[in-house]
Amino acid sequence: MKSTMFACTVVACFLGATAHARPPADRDVAELADAIQRGLRPSIVKMGEPLPAWTLQERMAHHKVPGVAIAIVKDGKLAYAAGYGVRETGTRDAVDADTLFSVGSVSKMITATTTLQLVSQGKIDLDRDVNAYLKSWRIPDAPGIDRPTVTMRMLLSHTSGLTVHGFKDYLPEEALPTLVQTLNGTPPAKNKPIRLQREPGTRADYSGGGIMVEQQLIEDVTGQPLDAVARAQVFERAGMRRSTFESPLSAARGNIAKAHDAAGALTALPRGWQSFPEQAASGLWTSANDLGAFVAALIRSYRGEAGVLPPGITRQMMSEVAPGTRGLGPYLAGSGSTRRFFHNGDNDSYHAAIEGYPETGYGFAILTNGENGYLLRGEIRNAISDALGDGIKPTIRTVALDLSAPVYADYAGSYRLDPVVPADVLGALPDWFGYESISITVANGAVTLALPDESPANLSPLSPTRFLATSVGAELEFHRNAHGVVHALSVVDGGSRIYYRRNAAPATSTATAGSVGGRGP
Repeated sequence: MKSTMFACTVVACFLGATAHARPPADRDVAELADAIQRGLRPSIVKMGEPLPAWTLQERMAHHKVPGVAIAIVKDGKLAYAAGYGVRETGTRDAVDADTLFSVGSVSKMITATTTLQLVSQGKIDLDRDVNAYLKSWRIPDAPGIDRPTVTMRMLLSHTSGLTVHGFKDYLPEEALPTLVQTLNGTPPAKNKPIRLQREPGTRADYSGGGIMVEQQLIEDVTGQPLDAVARAQVFERAGMRRSTFESPLSAARGNIAKAHDAAGALTALPRGWQSFPEQAASGLWTSANDLGAFVAALIRSYRGEAGVLPPGITRQMMSEVAPGTRGLGPYLAGSGSTRRFFHNGDNDSYHAAIEGYPETGYGFAILTNGENGYLLRGEIRNAISDALGDGIKPTIRTVALDLSAPVYADYAGSYRLDPVVPADVLGALPDWFGYESISITVANGAVTLALPDESPANLSPLSPTRFLATSVGAELEFHRNAHGVVHALSVVDGGSRIYYRRNAAPATSTATAGSVGGRGP
């Protein structure tokens, strides 16, 4: 009954919201908007099965996400923005293009753009020791690290060697830490101290902690809080009139998408939304209109048109920094017409994404206010890719294999990380798949991956040697040598690869050694 009531509420308010959305004048944009509403699909389908085509309201109800806002960019301009569903379940408070959502780590893109504005003005040098700028706090020396110099280029590209992947949300009644308390990991901060864990510049390792160092540097250099600096350097230049780093967000701002749990129930009561005091890393509140305008401004900046950054510094922003695959802020992928920058954002009850294609001028922003929003976000992303016809998110078809056949039995065993694989080959994979040891079992017609402190993951075959670990978000490729022996496997994500050598003795259980890292928020 609760699920039915939730679905009816979403559908009713979805129809109301779309009825008030301005229809796109551009035919291509209209087709994109229609695809978003009617063309959602899964990422993985078994070979031979028909491909589902879902409506947005169906999937909002399925995932119990009350509200969504989406912006479409064309030719480097915001072409369409609309809200779907409601700000609060059980009400008729419709989401619109100006509704404020928390966008998690998408915040890092605005922070990076703020920093790069200061770089373009000569106030920050990308390759100078950040301790030379910091006044209120400094990165402490770390035992065993001979060259502890951290630069802004390293902070922006997540190659700084600093700790703390992400941060926990704060409920309305909880005290909020100051920036220095967050950096030191002292109460009421919930995180550990932000410290060096390896020599800077030697490995890509996502660090929300490093972004908080970036915030402290911005505030020390300018003498102003991040929100004021971002307003002058980014919000006003990009036309982001509703965006703010305010923490906690004041109810007086109005038109706020409230937080909902996995069952679609209102949470973070009595206010209805959490606080994110780690502003630079995850504290931005923004709207579809604003976030779409930001994506558009970055595309124009890259093209040398009137945007938010000078073109030279934008091209640095959009160039990979080894040994990772990120630029100075964004994730980067593709080439030619599919060259793109992107970033996801995930707080407990809010999930967002941005993506832009500098060569074609297309882009989009997705904002949601439910704990399962990350699932819905992926299905919306599939619809956009299909409508653009860019081939970025093709349907993955799994194949039917008799995994009980003897040829697959010797995939089973324990595998240990090969430490000599160059960091440039590893890319960003160690961020979330840095396990020292993994284990494979083959039983009952299934191949299963076991990881420390996680539930076993069934692997879906893509070929006789290549399998998809859906819950992990990567592919596994087994290597059988010329002697017919399975001696290793690779974990593959795009152009990044981690190599595991098989232990001499087959595994007798799914127990594994400790992890040196794992997928974070």
